[in-house]
Formats: sequence, C-alpha cells, structure tokens
Amino acid sequence: MSPAVWLTPGELAARSGVAVSALHYYESRGLIDSRRTTGNQRRYRRDTLRRVAFIRIAQGVGVSLDEIKAALDSLPDSRVPTAEDWARMSALWHGELTRRIDALTELRDDFAGCIGCGCLSLKICPLANPGDVLAREGPGPRRLPVRGD
Repeated sequence: MSPAVWLTPGELAARSGVAVSALHYYESRGLIDSRRTTGNQRRYRRDTLRRVAFIRIAQGVGVSLDEIKAALDSLPDSRVPTAEDWARMSALWHGELTRRIDALTELRDDFAGCIGCGCLSLKICPLANPGDVLAREGPGPRRLPVRGD
C-alpha cells in the first residue's frame, strides 16, 4: 500500500473531525470501507475523506444513515469517484431535499404562528382547525407533511 494513498484510522479521524469510533461505526454500516495491512490494521483510501464529509453534512440536515448508504452505494467501487459521479448522486437527492426544505419552510412560516397563540389545542382551534375537521383525516399531524407521505 502506498502511504500517500492510504490513511490510518487516526489520520482519517484527525483530518475529517470524526472520532475513530464513528469511523468504525460507519464502516460497520457499510458507509465506508477499509483494507487491512499484513499486521491486520485498518487503512482507508484517501478519498474516504470526501465520503465522511458527505456523511456528516447529510446527517447534519437530517438525512438518515440508510438514505446516506443508498446514495453512497450509487458511487463506483472500482475507482475513486469523480466530480461527475458526485454530481449525479447529488441530482438524485434534489427532489427529496427540495421536499424537506419546503416542509421546513412551511413549519417555520405557518405552524409556528398557531403554536404562538398559546392555546396549544388544534382540536378546538377556530383558526387552524375549525370544527376539528382534521380529525376526519385520521390520527397524526395533518397540516404539515410527514416523512414518507
């Protein structure tokens, strides 16, 4: 293994800002992978830095590790992903991220005002739910999209 291409867990952790234990966890979930030296020590390809950065950013905006794994699985294994590979993967997420942004914007702009009134009861609220019409639609939140809708 060429030392310029491979990083130890400690080197990857230091450069990525992620604990070694998190790297091991990501590896156990199939998000990143490593090779073993003849002494059975882990070594990560240097391009794993980009994968770890992607994982951290995606987690930071609420994307699940399962969704992150599915996206990373679309990248090639046989070579270092190119800018075009990353752009293609990004394009796959565009619609989902837009939906999440829209839901968060609606939460910020519309729902906060209702909770701000102090009544805390959508069941009897004459503004947001007159006559409790939302109850006819079933249990759970009705005014804002719920993940999976």
